[in-house]
Amino acid sequence: MPFTLATWNINSVRLREGLVARLMAEESPDILCLQECKSPVENIPLAQFQALGYRYIVARGQKGYNGVAILSKLPIVDAGDKDFAQLGHARHVSARLENGVTIHNIYVPAGGDIPDREVNVKFGQKLDFLTEMRDYFHWERPDRAILVGDLNIAPREDDVWDHKALLKIVSHTPVEVEQFGQVMDAGGWQDVTRDHIRDGRLYSWWSYRAADWHAADKGRRLDHIWATPDILSASHSSRILRPVRGWEQPSDHVPVFATFDL
Repeated sequence: MPFTLATWNINSVRLREGLVARLMAEESPDILCLQECKSPVENIPLAQFQALGYRYIVARGQKGYNGVAILSKLPIVDAGDKDFAQLGHARHVSARLENGVTIHNIYVPAGGDIPDREVNVKFGQKLDFLTEMRDYFHWERPDRAILVGDLNIAPREDDVWDHKALLKIVSHTPVEVEQFGQVMDAGGWQDVTRDHIRDGRLYSWWSYRAADWHAADKGRRLDHIWATPDILSASHSSRILRPVRGWEQPSDHVPVFATFDL
C-alpha cells in the first residue's frame, strides 16, 4: 500500500485553513501531519479537508497553542498519546494504518531563547521532554513505525545556515543535538529525509524576523521524518517544499514529504 506522508507545523490550523487546503489540493499527500494547530480538536475546520478526501482524523488539541493532528485519506485508528515531561500539553498523537504501520506525530517544545535550564524554564522542559521520549522509545521500542513532526532541533551541521554561529542558539546547541541523537538511537529511528538527500544544506524553517527570508536564507531543518529500520528501505522521494514559505500569510515552517511503498 504505497502512501505519501507530509508533516507541517502550520502555526494555527484555523488561521491557515486555506493553506492546508491548498497543499491538499496541489500536492495531495495521503497523510498530512500537522503541529501547532492552536485549536481544540472540535474546532479544527474539517469540512473543507473532508471535501478534499481527508475523511479520517486523529488529533489532540488545546486552545490557542500546541496541538497535533493526523489527517488521512487512508483509514487510521487512534493509537494513543504521551504527555512527555508531564507538561499537560497536546504535543504527541499516534495513529495506526490498516497495514500495521504506526505514525507518531510530535511537537517538541521550542525551548525559549537561552540555552540554560537554570535561567530558562522552557529550555529545561525541552530537555526533559527529550529525555522522556528517549526512555519511552527505549522501553516501547517501535517497529513498522514512522516518527514525524516539528522536533525543534537541527541535528546536523548542514541542517543550519551557519554551524559555528548557531552552536549557542537554541535548536542547534550540543546538548540538544546529543539528546536528539539519544532519542533516535533508543528507538532505532533512521533519518528518512537525509537517507534520500544526503548532502548539502537543507532547511524547513525560516524566521519571521528576517525582512527577506528567501534572500537571507538563514534556515534550519527543524521538521523531520524518521522511520524504523524495517521500513526504511521502503521509503523514497523525500522533498521539502521551500516555495510554501512564500505563500500569503505563511507559517514559518514548510512541509516535508516522503513516500513509503508498504
